[in-house]
Amino acid sequence: MAASGNDAKFFTRGKIQEFKSELQDAARGKDKKFQKRKTVLKKIVANITMGNDMSQMFPEVIQCLPIPVLEIKKMVYLFLVSYNRVRPDLIEHAIPHFQADCEDRNPLIRALAIRTMSYIPLPSIMTALIEPLRHSIKDADPYVRKTAAICVAKIYLVDFRLVEREKFIDSLKDLLKDANPTVVANAVAALTEISDRNDTMVLKFSFSLAAKLVAALENCSEWGQIYILDSLLNYVPQTPDEATIMTERIVARLQHSNSAVVLTVIKVLLYLMNYIESKQSNDYLCKKMGPPLVTLLSSGPEVQYVALRNILLIIQRRPSVLKDDVKVFFCKYNDPIYVKLAKLEIIYRLARESNAAIVLTELHEYATEVDIDFVRKAVRSIGRLAIKIPPAADPCIKVLLELIDSKVTYVLQEAVVVIKDILRRYPDTYDRVISVVCEQINLLDEPEAKAAIIWIVGQHAEKIENADELMDNLSYTFLEESTEVQLALLTACVKFFIHKPQQGQKLLPKILKLATEEIDNPDLRDRGFMYWRMLSSDATAARSIVMGDRPPVNTDTDRMELGALDQLLLHTGTLGSIYHKTPETFIRFAKGKALTDSPALNAASRKALISLPTGGPPKPVSTANLLPPIPQALRAMQQEAQESHDMSGPAPPYAPTSPAQTESMVQSPSTPSHGDIPTPSRQGTADSDSSQMRPAPPPKSDDPYAGLDSAFGGYVADQPKPVGSRPGEFDDLLL
Repeated sequence: MAASGNDAKFFTRGKIQEFKSELQDAARGKDKKFQKRKTVLKKIVANITMGNDMSQMFPEVIQCLPIPVLEIKKMVYLFLVSYNRVRPDLIEHAIPHFQADCEDRNPLIRALAIRTMSYIPLPSIMTALIEPLRHSIKDADPYVRKTAAICVAKIYLVDFRLVEREKFIDSLKDLLKDANPTVVANAVAALTEISDRNDTMVLKFSFSLAAKLVAALENCSEWGQIYILDSLLNYVPQTPDEATIMTERIVARLQHSNSAVVLTVIKVLLYLMNYIESKQSNDYLCKKMGPPLVTLLSSGPEVQYVALRNILLIIQRRPSVLKDDVKVFFCKYNDPIYVKLAKLEIIYRLARESNAAIVLTELHEYATEVDIDFVRKAVRSIGRLAIKIPPAADPCIKVLLELIDSKVTYVLQEAVVVIKDILRRYPDTYDRVISVVCEQINLLDEPEAKAAIIWIVGQHAEKIENADELMDNLSYTFLEESTEVQLALLTACVKFFIHKPQQGQKLLPKILKLATEEIDNPDLRDRGFMYWRMLSSDATAARSIVMGDRPPVNTDTDRMELGALDQLLLHTGTLGSIYHKTPETFIRFAKGKALTDSPALNAASRKALISLPTGGPPKPVSTANLLPPIPQALRAMQQEAQESHDMSGPAPPYAPTSPAQTESMVQSPSTPSHGDIPTPSRQGTADSDSSQMRPAPPPKSDDPYAGLDSAFGGYVADQPKPVGSRPGEFDDLLL
């Protein structure tokens, strides 16, 4: 403490010339125990720390290298590492001193020398490091060997060809059998680092090597344990007994006080469980993993969040791990919002019929909090709970109705959205809720909530007495609404017309006209054209399409695929487990991980096995001599023009049309006018059913839409035609 306090005086900006003079004077005069040069070097290092340029001191500092004092050597080496790129011409003068230090009797100096040389990415230094590094890997002192192992990984980042040529990777593999656990841990760390950066190198551990690595865990540091445990993912059990033995040896590590070690042990256990067929063994391991995960929640909020994000993945793959611990995840008043939201998702995942009442009570309490984002998520969770657990639907509906009565705006918006999903999940079960929701229609102002209430009105129009009035009010601001609301309103108007044709025959054409003529959004416009064409052709058939059976709403979409879960669980405790994405999706050149097939892989895991993509990125294709492709629609138009030319011979592109013919063209095909009017043929288009025209069927006497054909005008008759009929007319168009 006293020494560190005295060193504060060195952190003052100094002059380079003064430092040079002091070093020169100390070298010429008597410097007892090198105290003067040590003091000057401390000043230089302090100035480097403060960001001052000390590169002009290079010649004087190098002269201090022969001093046999460890503290001085550390400061000189730090200086060389900081300014080796600035004066690469002078760094070569230090090579003889490096080589001499690599043969020093003190192991600390030997290790310091090779470590410093590996930090200097210059070709001359790398070449000079080869032989000292080879001797250091086989050094008698374990401290030097462990330092040499890390140096190999550092050199690989600078010149991987040198490492491969000198076969340092084979030397690292030999260090895996070292008697010292620290050396083994550093060798594992170096091999893992190299393997992650080498696309062709794949680490594979045998059972005997994996057992030796596990035996070294007891005497390793925390980081060493993490490296060794993480490397066990490179071991692929060949029999279920091997996987069981390995889990028995590492399960005791779950009691470790370090959260990173605990998460890494859980990652390895989850990996090995894929190779264990016995359900009893897997259940035992799940039971052992629960308490350590709960203990992580007593840490700080940052560690809690990391643990919660990992727990969310674990319980999806192994639900029995925390199936009885839902109360542990109930939110505390002083939890940060990100912790509360993570806990809320886990509470929903752990909810089942036996604890649904407790969970619903807790969610109801959360829905009355002051944090808006948290309240919204709580209301959503109540709706998801009703969909997930059918017996809990009735109490969930009661809670949602209570929340609606509170008249809190953001609560009301979310409640309407989830009620829409509940009505889809349980049709004809909660019709009493429809009228209550429709009474709140004027209080909704968010696009998602408005789209939900519009869907409810359109889908259940026959059950709402004033549905026509509600639809008129909603469509009044059609052009000002967001695209989401406009799409919902367009579909709702079609459903309203199908439910109540007489009341909807005025509203629907107006909405269709706005959607197809006043809106620029292509999705909305195309949907409007589709509905217009469908209703003009056959309104009865449109009912079976628009009001057809829809897939039921369920919670399957909430679950991640089993194969993707297995892949993500291989990254437990990393950023991938927090983002819920594999590292190769957000880290450039990251190497993917996946389960490896073996005879021991159980049936469930083999069924969801994911293979990693092989090969590098696709090579760029030259487009210098490529012509732009002709669109399919234009090809069809060319074909139609060619066929028309072949059948009728040369003809002017625009044949004159009489007024009578023009008038007959715009009539609805289903409207009787002096007999049946055939639908114009559309040869070469997608909706052409035959080369000959067929008369439209007369309206049925019991058809509720029989007298409403003229409500949609003659949209069907306005069929697209090719611009011309001359062959090859489109060949020279600029596409």
